[in-house]
Amino acid sequence: MVGVGRARDRPHPLFARVYARVAGPALDRAGAVEHRRRLLAGLVGEVVEIGAGNGLNFPHYPPGVRRVLAVEPEPRLRALAVEAARTAPVPVEVTAGVAEDLAGMADASYDAAVACLTLCSVADPRAALAELHRVLRPDGRLRFFEHVRAATPGMRRVQRALDATVWPRLAGGCHTGRDTRAAIEAAGFEVTSIEAFAFPESRLPSPAAPHILGSARRLRTA
Repeated sequence: MVGVGRARDRPHPLFARVYARVAGPALDRAGAVEHRRRLLAGLVGEVVEIGAGNGLNFPHYPPGVRRVLAVEPEPRLRALAVEAARTAPVPVEVTAGVAEDLAGMADASYDAAVACLTLCSVADPRAALAELHRVLRPDGRLRFFEHVRAATPGMRRVQRALDATVWPRLAGGCHTGRDTRAAIEAAGFEVTSIEAFAFPESRLPSPAAPHILGSARRLRTA
């Protein structure tokens, strides 16, 4: 296995165990499977997926995809992704790496990129999106499914307070209050479709519930 950049590993062993055994399956039971399918529907050609985790997206890649390069910095999750890739319906190569440093990938070399519940936890989302813009071909597509900054001032205050505590360390670097749509547009992408919703659905408001799912087009100049 060859890493795509210099900083290849970011271990979060406790988070990785909890996510693989509890949180990931619970999200899928709550409806994430359908969101994953919509996220990936219609993709074609060469695809790079950042923060691929333990490979929960792999079964849902459509047949038009020729190859997926799945980048994951957490060693335990990456090992599970390697196992998941063996039964994926399309060819998937799993590699060590972080989204902010895709130095081993050539400019304009991919048709599409996927960020699924990942931009909340990367150390530098601006750098990660700049790298995706670099490796995508002109008019290449970025598909995203992320939890994001809340719409109401009160919940935004809750998110800021949570993100300033130990939450990011416990949750694999996750930040609940990032304005991901604005970051995507600032990186040189045009958002072409987007849906905002609460997930998982609950009677009680949650700082991690606001999500967006959509697609963006790589503009020819950043």
